[in-house]
Amino acid sequence: MELWGGMLRALLSGSGRRGGTLGWAFSSWRPHLPQAGLLSATELVSQWTAIFEKRGIPEARESSEYIVAHVLGAKTFQSMRPGLRTQPLTPWQLQCIQELSSHRLQRMPVQYILGEWDFQGLSLKMAPPVFIPRPETEELVDWVLEEVTQKPHAVEAQGGPLVLDVGCGSGAISLSLLSRLPQSRVIAVDKGEAAISLTRENAQRLQLQDRIRIVPLDVTLEGSWAHLLPWGPVDLVVSNPPYIFHQDMEQLAPEIQSYEDPAALDGGEKGMDVIIHVLALAPRLLKDSGSIFLEVDPRHPELIGNWLQSRPDLSLDLVAVRRDFCGRPRFLHIRRSGPQAGCPVDAWPGPQPARVPG
Repeated sequence: MELWGGMLRALLSGSGRRGGTLGWAFSSWRPHLPQAGLLSATELVSQWTAIFEKRGIPEARESSEYIVAHVLGAKTFQSMRPGLRTQPLTPWQLQCIQELSSHRLQRMPVQYILGEWDFQGLSLKMAPPVFIPRPETEELVDWVLEEVTQKPHAVEAQGGPLVLDVGCGSGAISLSLLSRLPQSRVIAVDKGEAAISLTRENAQRLQLQDRIRIVPLDVTLEGSWAHLLPWGPVDLVVSNPPYIFHQDMEQLAPEIQSYEDPAALDGGEKGMDVIIHVLALAPRLLKDSGSIFLEVDPRHPELIGNWLQSRPDLSLDLVAVRRDFCGRPRFLHIRRSGPQAGCPVDAWPGPQPARVPG
């Protein structure tokens, strides 16, 4: 979970979104622009870039390029054929670009404007207020895939790992792992109704719904882990939890403050409120030598290491810290070292309750 300045870092490299339907309903706002037939896509990108820059919109050119490309049915502006960039726009195309750009002027994130975004090569539906997956989290998924691929003996008895994704949001982590690990299964939990609904929809869009259980659950509630016992024990716990220090919340960009769910961002005084609950829950659900992979604030590796040392009863060891593409300590690998308690033998697929409290 990074601040807005890093959110569109993937745009220039051409990753991010795929062509599709328009993401959001039109507003009544209209800028003063030349009539259709007089502007090409390239010229319109330049004009909207100037408007965005004048209004202080971050990533002005990237925003305008993605909106124009979206309306013209392309994944990125750079991927459009040269002829399409220079031919005059139709009245409908100009209107769509004006309408979507008006949302950007209101500081709506590009991902919500387009209504979809790519993550690990998967096209995921995006909708506020569900947390938008960041490029850093793709690195977390890559690390999990590396570990599973390099140590297949740990899960070969079941044919593939059983993964618990805590705070699934749009389903980005869960569905990426399911896509890349054909024998894997995932239990995805989130306390937000919008997140549960969006994960379910994305799983169906990608035809991965048969290998994922999506459970509405607040892991901060006492005894919440008991609802997961029928499907455990799990091989891996993976989470990109709320980890922003509470005092840093007011520094977030308007795109984040105005549109994304603060509960998916605010980790409390030291950013560890949810992290501690995940760590306390994990020993009851993990198999022997099972692993936890977390995305955290760069200040957290030391804090979490010290906290784990103060809780030897959890039998959890911090075994590795990995830096993100900006060189910041961002990801943790924690392994369970003691005997597992709480879970019966693997009962998957098992009956799924119609409704889980919390």
